[in-house]
Amino acid sequence: MVRMKTVSAVVALAVVVSGCSDGGPETGEPAAESAKAEAPVDTGPPAVDDVTTLDGVAYASLTGDAAAGKASFAQCRTCHVIEPGMNRLGPTLADIIDRKAGGVAGFKYSEATANSGIVWTEEKLNQFLEKPARVIPKTKMFYAGTPDAQTRANLIAYLKNPG
Repeated sequence: MVRMKTVSAVVALAVVVSGCSDGGPETGEPAAESAKAEAPVDTGPPAVDDVTTLDGVAYASLTGDAAAGKASFAQCRTCHVIEPGMNRLGPTLADIIDRKAGGVAGFKYSEATANSGIVWTEEKLNQFLEKPARVIPKTKMFYAGTPDAQTRANLIAYLKNPG
């Protein structure tokens, strides 16, 4: 019984303390309200030539590190390889830069990917890697994405020059 009262008191204290935080001295708004105002509005997938990211980081402002990208690519290896002509659960990523989405012969893409009209420029890959389902809704790729812009740039540097 004493334990239950202690747990209840801790929970109540956490609720009170969380209600005291605000959006900071500049806004004076509660944090939840300011977060709503800053959250991007989902208007569907971006246009084929739109390369804006959710985090607002332009790919051109980044310098990728292929060695770091190789380390990050380890999680991609479950589904992808960089060797030409080899497909796994996902298509080979060899020579992906400037390739049409859905362009690997012998791989069965989702209809959404095959008909997306996307060409994998570095900028479009940056956007896609951030949140794949945003760029190609109904893609078969079940990866949630890479929110860190530098990690995305590193992956792209590695895909450009895996040797």
